[in-house]
Amino acid sequence: MTAKEGRRWEASRAVVVTPSGPGCPPRPSSCLKSPAENPSSRSRLPWQQRAWTEDRPDPHERQSNELNLRCCEQITSDEKVNEPRWDRTARAPLSSGHAQGSRGAHAQLSSTTDSSRVQSAAGAGASHSSSSSSSGSGALRTKSCGDSLFSHSLPHQQHRRISRSSSALEPASSPPTTRSSSSLSQSAVPSTSSERTHSAYPAEKSQQRADAACLLRAMRLFLLAALLSCSCARAGCEPKIVNIGAVLSQKRYEQVFKDAVAQANQVYGRDKFKLTAISVTHKPNAIQMALSVCEDLISSQVYAILVSHPPQSNDHLTPTPVSYTAGFYRIPVVGLTTRMSIYSDKSIHLSFLRTVPPYSHQAHVWFDLMREFNWNHIILIVSDDHEGRAAQKRLETLLEERETKNKKRNYENPDQLSFDNKRGPKAEKVLQFSSETNLTALLLEAKELEARVIILSASEEDAAAVYKAARFLNMTGSGYVWLVGEREMSGKALSEAPDGLIGLQLINGKNESAHINDAVAVVAQSIQELFEKENITEPPRGCVGNTNIWKTGPLFKRVLMSSKYPEGLTGRVEFNDDGDRKYAHYGILNYQKSRLIQVGIYNGTQVVMNNQRKIIWPGGETEKPQGFQMSTRLKIVTIHQEPFVYVKPTQLDGTCKEEMTPNGVLIKKVICTGPNETIPGRPTVPQCCYGFCIDLLIKLAMTMNFTYEVHLVADGKFGTQERVNNSNKKEWNGMMGELLGGLADMIVAPLTINNERAQYIEFSKPFKYQGLTILVKKEIPRSTLDSFMQPFQSTLWLLVGLSVHVVAVMLYLLDRFSPFGRFKVNSEEEEEDALTLSSAMWFSWGVLLNSGIGEGAPRSFSARILGMVWAGFAMIIVASYTANLAAFLVLDRPEERITGINDPRLRNPSDKFIYATVKQSSVDIYFRRQVELSTMYRHMEKHNYESAAEAIQAVRDNKLHAFIWDSAVLEFEASQKCDLVTTGELFFRSGFGIGMRKDSPWKQNVSLAILSSHENGFMEDLDKTWVRYQECDSRSNAPATLTFENMAGVFMLVAGGIAAGIFLIFIEIAYKRHKDARRKQMQLAFAAVNVWRKNLQQFPPTDITGQLNLSDPSVSTVV
Repeated sequence: MTAKEGRRWEASRAVVVTPSGPGCPPRPSSCLKSPAENPSSRSRLPWQQRAWTEDRPDPHERQSNELNLRCCEQITSDEKVNEPRWDRTARAPLSSGHAQGSRGAHAQLSSTTDSSRVQSAAGAGASHSSSSSSSGSGALRTKSCGDSLFSHSLPHQQHRRISRSSSALEPASSPPTTRSSSSLSQSAVPSTSSERTHSAYPAEKSQQRADAACLLRAMRLFLLAALLSCSCARAGCEPKIVNIGAVLSQKRYEQVFKDAVAQANQVYGRDKFKLTAISVTHKPNAIQMALSVCEDLISSQVYAILVSHPPQSNDHLTPTPVSYTAGFYRIPVVGLTTRMSIYSDKSIHLSFLRTVPPYSHQAHVWFDLMREFNWNHIILIVSDDHEGRAAQKRLETLLEERETKNKKRNYENPDQLSFDNKRGPKAEKVLQFSSETNLTALLLEAKELEARVIILSASEEDAAAVYKAARFLNMTGSGYVWLVGEREMSGKALSEAPDGLIGLQLINGKNESAHINDAVAVVAQSIQELFEKENITEPPRGCVGNTNIWKTGPLFKRVLMSSKYPEGLTGRVEFNDDGDRKYAHYGILNYQKSRLIQVGIYNGTQVVMNNQRKIIWPGGETEKPQGFQMSTRLKIVTIHQEPFVYVKPTQLDGTCKEEMTPNGVLIKKVICTGPNETIPGRPTVPQCCYGFCIDLLIKLAMTMNFTYEVHLVADGKFGTQERVNNSNKKEWNGMMGELLGGLADMIVAPLTINNERAQYIEFSKPFKYQGLTILVKKEIPRSTLDSFMQPFQSTLWLLVGLSVHVVAVMLYLLDRFSPFGRFKVNSEEEEEDALTLSSAMWFSWGVLLNSGIGEGAPRSFSARILGMVWAGFAMIIVASYTANLAAFLVLDRPEERITGINDPRLRNPSDKFIYATVKQSSVDIYFRRQVELSTMYRHMEKHNYESAAEAIQAVRDNKLHAFIWDSAVLEFEASQKCDLVTTGELFFRSGFGIGMRKDSPWKQNVSLAILSSHENGFMEDLDKTWVRYQECDSRSNAPATLTFENMAGVFMLVAGGIAAGIFLIFIEIAYKRHKDARRKQMQLAFAAVNVWRKNLQQFPPTDITGQLNLSDPSVSTVV
């Protein structure tokens, strides 16, 4: 018997039957009415449904199965459509018994999808026999019903197989078939009280015997069909055999593996699956190991393979062929003691998981140890191999994640300063070495750094060599800290390790038995979850000629990676995205006098120190080292920004010229190197630097006991991020770039504290609080020639002039028509001259201008009343004019300035009003970040200047209307240059701080020194000396005086009067000459007339001679 036939035989040995009802034969459970009545159809798993599909039946079996299925379907349809027929002898419905039995058989057959072909054959046979027995005539009446049905329904081989199966169910001493069938039929059909008695004729009796025989054979056929269908169901009810493979390091672990599998079967197997352990041991080389995996494990259709690390600690080749071979077919591989980081690379090891973490996972413990002991300066020394690079990458990732959390600190309120003592460390230097590296030179480079905490990641041999070189350079003594992992303190490395070394040891890391139990439990738990899913395929069988991957393998791997097993012998078992163990526990060991003493543990989430006092540090110290050695020589970077930093050239001898402050204090100057802006090419030359920040630097150096060298920033910028070569990568420029690039240790300059910069550097306590303000040019009022007329408007001047002349005319008229103005009051007195129009005009102007009035005063009472009123009017006008003239000429009229950042001229920019700031400065960043100021930023971006000095000069030259910058700088410029003025309220309040790197050991001391300087008044003194000094104060506080420009119009008025007088005198002279000439002509005429008259008197006229007769009255009248 073949294996396939044996499985069919075992499956066909059990037939479950259920009662079908009174008078009916028992129906098999494989033909229940519906899937709802068949519990096995609901609980059967997909892999159980496919169990029979792999055993492909021959054509005769398929034909029998189809007949069986048709039989069940026909019986079911007969039950629903046909009326029941009664046996004449037993008087019971014949069709109901086998109809109910066939109905249950049909339901049970249909519940198992993958075995439907076998069931359908049996159903077809049953259907055919049912139709034959229900006809009541035909084949059953002409020939033997049972023989005809049986011989025509099943092939010859299937007939023999079923006959053997049915005979096996009957007892050996059973009576003949007919007799036993009759008795079974009679016992199965009870009599009822309503039976009718019929006459028993011989023909009828023979017909009844024939019907009973046919019925008996039909019932036997139904039972055989149920037997065949239930054999299929029997195969699905048995637990699924699931093979688990293992590659173990030694033979003694095979029994541990089998015991773990047996225990998993009790917990997880139950009735669904049964785990089977298949194990092999390590082979000498990779080829043999791969062949063993194929022949011994994959050929057995294993669902997963457990693999341990070989006994040799440095040999990692054995897990590799297992991972490669199983990974090709996507069969999950669970490593037990493999620690190499290469197995975390899922592009190489596709299906590899492990219950231990890689060596690079120790970076988490190092990181937490640094935070526990508050060490912020480390030197990372790693070997130039995969393990070293993995440890470096893991540690740098942790540092970046911690730094990202620290970026959430709020710097908008500079008054609040906090120090995060739990901030993670930062590697001051990463040193890689290979077998060809000079370790002495490498460690000398590390010795020159400030950090004294050294983390080492290397193999045993490399670690031993590093320890020897460090001992030679005296780098294992007091002040140093050495943090290492497991490899660096085992074997040969431990013999060379210095005292005080802090190392790690994975708890249960080499306990292969515990890892076998945990791995088996995780796999069993995952298989249980896997079988609850659909479309589960079988693992591949063997490697020869098989290149198809296991389709369910990736799904099974995901289930394994997402599984959690908290009750493991090695602790909580859980995997990360790389398939490595999470929440591993480490012991923290201290190397003391050639012994390893446990001083703490790492519980998977944090470090817990048992007793720090037990730790012996390098050099025999019992106190925790600081972890760094502060350098006393600092590189300071600054920028030219008055009044905080003045830059002047040195003298010919290279020294700085001594100068005094306005308060009479000697200015402290330092030599600073930097580009000379006055020389083409901007060469770096020594220069003299002094100012607010230089005095502060000198004070800090004296307080904290360090020396310094100062240099000016090369590009002259404060610092902002800019794209590199139009890429997405950004780098800092200016002072920020030099600090982050290691060219400077500290920024001492008016550097504004903002969030963007605080994410990358550490700021001290602000030494100067300020904000942003606007600088504009002061509008100095210019005096014109008509400035003396400014007190009155032109309309008022016109009315005053008109009033003068109107009053003069009125005085003349009143005095002219008054009876007391034209006549002499007292005849004895000399008569006064009457008031002429010119006299009235002179009187009116004289009263208005407060000049003396000589002659020509009004004589009448009415005219004098008008003159008094006019005098009062003139007094008021003159007094008002004098007061307003002083206000206009002495005091400046306030001009319309910018009100602040919300001024319409700023919010609605135009080309007529230009304002700007400095490129790539904190102010530029502020406007770029604020969405509501985007319109202003677009306008400013086109006009921004390279430096504040250039922008201030542009304002003075009227090239720039407004300059937005730090209030401290602009207020100083306005105090020094009287043509400038700041306007508007402060906005974007911030402060100036000293910038340092995040890992700088000076940051806390610098802030404390600045706070102390604020308290003792030193900062106030610096502010008075450099910022608040006002050169324009003396001018503004002096009494206001009038200048020639203010009174130029008056002088021009006098000059105009003189010119008018000269012009009038010439007119008068010409008029006088003309008048004199006319008078002379008249005199000559009168003289000629007189002569002629005399001549006429001497010679009187005659009538005869025609001479003139003077005695004639007409003649004398003419003469």
